[in-house]
Amino acid sequence: MNKTELVEKIAAGAGLSKVDAKKALDATLAAIKGALAEGDKVALVGFGTFAVNERPAREGINPSTKQKINIAAKKVAKFKAGAELNAAL
Repeated sequence: MNKTELVEKIAAGAGLSKVDAKKALDATLAAIKGALAEGDKVALVGFGTFAVNERPAREGINPSTKQKINIAAKKVAKFKAGAELNAAL
């Protein structure tokens, strides 16, 4: 399912126009992104939790040259599915 299909499902399920559903989805995604950028967790009970995970710097190997390279530390988004979502799958 892509974003357009998701907007259509939201519009049909909530009785909204596609324009309003797209605005609602964009606002939701922006709110989640903003919270993660500030280092907060976003917990949607029954669905799951979005959080920021810090990966430490490490040493890797370039597969084509077999040379060792340094991989910088970085922050990544993490999602852990909730109980209701896992049960639905």
